Amino acid sequence: MQSLLDPAILFFVFGILAGLMKSNLEIPSQIAKFLSLYLLMALGLKGGFALAHSGLNLQLVTSLGCAVALALIVPALAYLALKRILPALDAVAVAATYGSVSAVTFITAVQYMDVKGLHYGGHMAAAMALMESPAILFAVIVANTVRKRHATAGASATVPTLSKILHESLTDGAQLLLLGAMLVGVLSGDAGKASMQPFSGDLFKGMLAFFLLDMGLKAARNLAQVRGKSPLLIAYSLLAPLAHAGIALGMASLFSLPAGDAALLMVLAASASYIAVPAVLRFAIPEASPALYLGMSLGLTFPFNILLGIPLYITIAHIVLI
Repeated sequence: MQSLLDPAILFFVFGILAGLMKSNLEIPSQIAKFLSLYLLMALGLKGGFALAHSGLNLQLVTSLGCAVALALIVPALAYLALKRILPALDAVAVAATYGSVSAVTFITAVQYMDVKGLHYGGHMAAAMALMESPAILFAVIVANTVRKRHATAGASATVPTLSKILHESLTDGAQLLLLGAMLVGVLSGDAGKASMQPFSGDLFKGMLAFFLLDMGLKAARNLAQVRGKSPLLIAYSLLAPLAHAGIALGMASLFSLPAGDAALLMVLAASASYIAVPAVLRFAIPEASPALYLGMSLGLTFPFNILLGIPLYITIAHIVLI
């Protein structure tokens, strides 16, 4: 209940209610984009400052290795489960969406841990960046395999090349901003942290609340896209995050990761992309239904993680990995 009474979360709930009421409240798209870029830049700076303080160590390498492994395991398992209830290319698209990560979910979790005074490694921002692209690579390879198997007429003429898709995903502006801000934080160190505190510290929570208001509106408006879908897909949208977080917890326990790093690894594994991956899927797998993978990730999984998942994953990690 305490997590639900956080102002940022309350603004998210308010956005959902306003969206369900079909209010004309709307955050202009350019402002929403600015807020997104601000949050990524501030998060990158925070991570860079923390890395400058801690330095390169085995814990960092292990955490990043677990993140990459999860980015490969989760979409593969998701596809194996989903291809039983969906057409092959729809299953690939949804699996890629759930195999990638949500930056806003991660940022909300970081803010939650900061408020609770819980420690975590600044390198986990780099883990988030590393976990985004493998799912896109998985989707392109598996989709091309499915097309060849079924000999889809004209598919090769409408689908961009693998190299083009990978170049666009790996040079995505938001991801580059995050990594660039981390580098700035590492190079500037404690002096940079002190000078940037008003930007990356004091403003952060207010900006996050504003952005979550916009996300609440979008989540409510995407709920309509999952109406009439199979109950199995709705169940998957709510249960898959728990299963993926469980896999992350098991991996964190196996490699003796600190509780804070494990908690954020669980959050990343449980999240689903609703910006970067869907944008790529629209032209990488045009045969798949955007209403399906976007409605599931943004309409159901994102609100579940923001309202219930984040405090649940963080609490479990700190209970198990004490």
